[in-house]
Amino acid sequence: MALGTRFRDWINNGLARSVLGFALLLPYRVRGPFVGSLVAYVVAPIIGWRRRILENLDLAMPGLSLAERRRIARRVPDNFGRTAIEIYSGEEFVERARAAKLEGPGVAALKAARDARRPVILVTAHFGNYDVPRAKLSREGYSMAALYRPMRNAAFNAHYVKAISAIATPVFPTNRKGVAGLIRHLKEGGVIGIATDISMAGAPLLKFFDRDAHTALSAAEWALAYDAEIIPLFGIREDDGQRFRVRMEAPLARSTPESMMQEYNDIVERMAREHPTQWFWIHHRWKHKLGRVPSVASEAGEPRG
Repeated sequence: MALGTRFRDWINNGLARSVLGFALLLPYRVRGPFVGSLVAYVVAPIIGWRRRILENLDLAMPGLSLAERRRIARRVPDNFGRTAIEIYSGEEFVERARAAKLEGPGVAALKAARDARRPVILVTAHFGNYDVPRAKLSREGYSMAALYRPMRNAAFNAHYVKAISAIATPVFPTNRKGVAGLIRHLKEGGVIGIATDISMAGAPLLKFFDRDAHTALSAAEWALAYDAEIIPLFGIREDDGQRFRVRMEAPLARSTPESMMQEYNDIVERMAREHPTQWFWIHHRWKHKLGRVPSVASEAGEPRG
């Protein structure tokens, strides 16, 4: 790593740690709005998030009024900031997550799978606070593992992994060894959670808001290979910004990986339309890029079942 890059990472990590450290000194009910406003009104305009959100909204929901698009462009970074500081809030956040109501047809399906000792894949999205279901379910007796994408900034990544591990363990990085560990947990009858609503270069182009979007098939391939139930779920932030509920959809119908993940895309789209300020419109979701997507076998070091 170049000296300039290391220095920049050191500065960025120092700034982030300073903001997080100050926010954690505030009462819990205050720190979320504080960091949310900081990200919405300072960070987002500087780094171009607000412009990107407006562009994505123009692409996906062109019928929205300008006032509504601007409202969403303010609220999405606010939700991102709240989510970030909540993840760093340890047991204070876990207490709120434990109080979240479980709802939807997937709740019964999850309990039935646990009773049958059948593996479960929970597919979520970068929506609301996506760590709420992990905190909630891990404390209700579910053997919950998660996959995370390591940060490029190694110094920041170290305390980020510590923070998400305080919510629930195990957590696995998105490398060959990490995915192999996740698959092993799944095959042993455990529950895994992954967010798969980001663009992956070279993945098949499926529909999302009637637009082509690269969509990874791994979750559906694993479900078929290891006879796992695959259930979409979402940690929805309530209007007060502090409380949550966990919505669990019916399991995806077992068919082809492409059909299953198209159903997943349709569910995420519906949730984003119902709660447009809670989906992370900052992603380059419709960015088309060629590339090789590893198969289940190469990712997990295991043959397809």
